[in-house]
Amino acid sequence: CRCCADSRRHSSILYNILRSEERAASPAGQGPRRELASRGCPCGSRRRVALRSPQVACKAASAVLVKTLRFVQNVPCFQELPLEEQLLLVRSCWAPLLVLGLAQDRVHFETVESAEPSMLQRILTTRWQGEQPPSRGPAPGRPHHGPGGGAHLPSAGEIQAIKGFLAKCWSLDISTKEYAYLKGTVLFNPDLPGLQCTQYIEGLQREAQAALNEHVRLIHRGDEARFAKLNVVLSLLRSINANVIAELFFRPIIGAVNMDDMLLEMLCAKL
Repeated sequence: CRCCADSRRHSSILYNILRSEERAASPAGQGPRRELASRGCPCGSRRRVALRSPQVACKAASAVLVKTLRFVQNVPCFQELPLEEQLLLVRSCWAPLLVLGLAQDRVHFETVESAEPSMLQRILTTRWQGEQPPSRGPAPGRPHHGPGGGAHLPSAGEIQAIKGFLAKCWSLDISTKEYAYLKGTVLFNPDLPGLQCTQYIEGLQREAQAALNEHVRLIHRGDEARFAKLNVVLSLLRSINANVIAELFFRPIIGAVNMDDMLLEMLCAKL
């Protein structure tokens, strides 16, 4: 990108030769490279990242997903809905429910920047792919790779949104009951297109919000703003993309398996 042009120019051999005397004369620990790093790169949030310890993080996320769907299955009002309605609700809210579960279980994860292919590698790879016969698609259980050979990794900005949400939840020290009411509010979303039981689902969402408000009023009498703060948590969930969650926590272990198919199988199973 343009904002990194100086960094690429500074790393050239000619530049290093011409600037060697200036670097030697500058005080220790100072220099153009350190100054550039301190300013940071405006496009850093777009850099692709991957989990530092995918086996640990993916295992924890998978356990949270199982617990989340078990929670959903144990909600009596949810079980009264037709299966098509259940599946529609779960497909739309599994990711925000999962992130709430990660916050509740205090799941920490770290990411590392993924090595991006150089411009020359991209050109050569694109040319090579153009000379190959049409692909039959990725093998079962293998992730799909795009041009350049890299998987569809999330960006640093997308990961920061997830971590910011987790930090917000942890700062509020949300209780188990509060998490349950928040999950109920997320689960029963009457605004989804295709729903048939809209009024019933809207009533369930109102009940979840009313129960949360009553709980906060009784338990946190000295904190009149807590209910509003918890609703801010719900608003932050809108910035989290389900595809990012799938790519980050599930593609490394299930490959290109469709999340909708997996959710349907899990929803119909006795977890």
